[in-house]
Amino acid sequence: MNVFNSIKPLEQALNASMVQQRTITSNISNVDTPNYKRQTVSFQDNLQEAMNKNFQSYKSNPKHVPFSNETNATKPVVRTDHNTLNNSNGNNVDMDVEMAELAKNQLLYNAMIEKTNSQFRDLQTAIRGS
Repeated sequence: MNVFNSIKPLEQALNASMVQQRTITSNISNVDTPNYKRQTVSFQDNLQEAMNKNFQSYKSNPKHVPFSNETNATKPVVRTDHNTLNNSNGNNVDMDVEMAELAKNQLLYNAMIEKTNSQFRDLQTAIRGS
């Protein structure tokens, strides 16, 4: 049983959050670029998929039903939004939407960092025995 299996989904979620951060900042930096199309990251779906794939279990008896122990990395998917048009120059970036997404992503990232730190504190406590 690998004690670091519970950290793998958090690592994947943090990586996806970094991709989201880069995508949002790219949208913001191109707010005035003619014909630029806003990009989005399929983030929550990837997070849920990573959590489902990395569910770990311990079988106390070999006759118990096996659980999935896959650890395949889930890669975030960046999509371009061609369906909306906000500006007359063909650009569809809305600064208010991007700033809200940036704040939401930052909150999610901070929550995942706190959870990761908590996992390491728990491991440290288990190693020390106190």
